Amino acid sequence: MRSGTNGQPRRRAAECAGLLAVLAALVALFAALSDRFLAPETFLTIANQIPDLVVIAVGMTLVLVSGGIDLSVGSVMALGASLLGVAMTDHGWPAGAAALVAASVGLGCGLVNGVISVGAGIPSFIVTLGMLEIARGAAYLATRSQTQYIGPAIEPIGAPLPVLHLSPAVLAALALVAGGQFILSRTVLGRHLVAIGSNESAVRLSGIDPRPPKIAAFAISGLLSGLAGVFQSSRLSAADPNGGVGLELAAIAAVVIGGTSLMGGRGSVVNSFIGVLIIAVLQTGLAHVGATEPAKRVITGAAIVAAVLADAARHRWAAADLWRRLRRAVPATAMPADRL
Repeated sequence: MRSGTNGQPRRRAAECAGLLAVLAALVALFAALSDRFLAPETFLTIANQIPDLVVIAVGMTLVLVSGGIDLSVGSVMALGASLLGVAMTDHGWPAGAAALVAASVGLGCGLVNGVISVGAGIPSFIVTLGMLEIARGAAYLATRSQTQYIGPAIEPIGAPLPVLHLSPAVLAALALVAGGQFILSRTVLGRHLVAIGSNESAVRLSGIDPRPPKIAAFAISGLLSGLAGVFQSSRLSAADPNGGVGLELAAIAAVVIGGTSLMGGRGSVVNSFIGVLIIAVLQTGLAHVGATEPAKRVITGAAIVAAVLADAARHRWAAADLWRRLRRAVPATAMPADRL
């Protein structure tokens, strides 16, 4: 038991090192293909453009680890941004109060997703797909299908600070990555989510109710999606009801590239953050070398498929390794004849 426990940190460190090696290889590749790629402005631009995707990836990691999926994050982000824009432009609310509204609406959407999915036993794929449409429609209704131009009142959240050249949104996103990793690896909630994603029946038989942790994961995902709407609006100085279309796919891609299993029970928020960086560097590098939008989509999609295949290979290897250890631990005479 002790060797297995000690092996987990080493395995996580190896996975993180592998992702960083992939990221470094992409940087080296695009630096060789484009003279302008290694400019500091390139990396500062990447950093200041990804806070919304980063915080959504944090919530998506928790949901996927628990064995669920949240397809509504892009639409919930747009709804939060839309309500923030309406509150500030039509009603003159201060940025802080409007941001609280956006986050609260996201939290509400996440709770609805969790309660219906977990309470009614409906697959989260279906429930969150419905919320995707509901939230998007509500965003259109709130804004009358028009972009809300907020202006300077919201810009300080997304504007780079003078010395760091990073925005407060970036710093907040990094803090949320640290907080998400702490929840997943150091709290009872995180351990329960991992256990539920690994074997929910075993968790239930052990006397733990899996419903509250799963609902909490969806609630956190919704809350962070609403906050992502604030970050996006601060960067654009506007709230766009069309914002976030397809963002759920980018978030899932980043999380899967980071090693979180689509089957649940395995994941790391820090690795999901590195997955976001890999996607951002890949898309920025392709733009620098003049790749067309269709080509960028093909290459990004191929990277996602490769990550899913790697995840499936990890599962097969883990199952084979578990069977080998069981055969070593159990005497041959105790094994059923048909399993030898």
